[in-house]
Amino acid sequence: MSQSIEKNEYPKASNSLVVGALISYIGGVFLLMSFCSPYWIESYDESFSSFKNMGLWEYCFKDFTYPYYQFPRLFNGCHNIFSHEYYVIREWLLPGWLMAVQGFVTLAFINTFTALGIMACEVIRYPLKTVLRYEWLLTTCSFIAVSVSSVFLFFGVLIFGVNAYRRDWLMYPKFNVISWSYAFAVVAMFFLGLAGLILYKDAKQSYERRRESKNLVQQMQMHETASIPSSHSRGLHGYI
Repeated sequence: MSQSIEKNEYPKASNSLVVGALISYIGGVFLLMSFCSPYWIESYDESFSSFKNMGLWEYCFKDFTYPYYQFPRLFNGCHNIFSHEYYVIREWLLPGWLMAVQGFVTLAFINTFTALGIMACEVIRYPLKTVLRYEWLLTTCSFIAVSVSSVFLFFGVLIFGVNAYRRDWLMYPKFNVISWSYAFAVVAMFFLGLAGLILYKDAKQSYERRRESKNLVQQMQMHETASIPSSHSRGLHGYI
């Protein structure tokens, strides 16, 4: 009975931490769908273009012929950008700016789900002693990771939006339109930015609570030390 009471006496996670974790989770879901789905840009159905759609890691074509390839070859279906199917045109499919977008979004993906793992441990209070002792530090790490993810996503969507209609990339760019995977990345950026603000406030409050508790413990120790008479004083009191 006493053990069950002790288990319930520890302080629960703050409301701001729970809200920040929930918003981060929503942003992480949007980021996951954007990261995996091949619809960052697609062609209009009415255009009957040989290019259909693409994502960060996948391209889809139908009877596509690359004009600068010396042998006649048709590219069909959806394949990973690093697959053998796209080996001969990979340099064209993967320009430097798109590699930068992949890098920024991948780093955002890693940071976001690392922060989600940390916040999950804080919310469920496991391991209990570590979370209670270093909660302010864990929340600060989550805030930094989520905020950095939002910044990385900003650079990723900015670079892609600026270069999506380049004529030296996909042919006939007027037939293409930015699609829902890109929109999900933008939504994830805003959710993670909002979560970063909430986690910053919670980390600041958690640090203030820790400092107040530390000062209170020091004051109690000083008071106990001052209330205990020294041996020298007891000796003089005996003689008096």
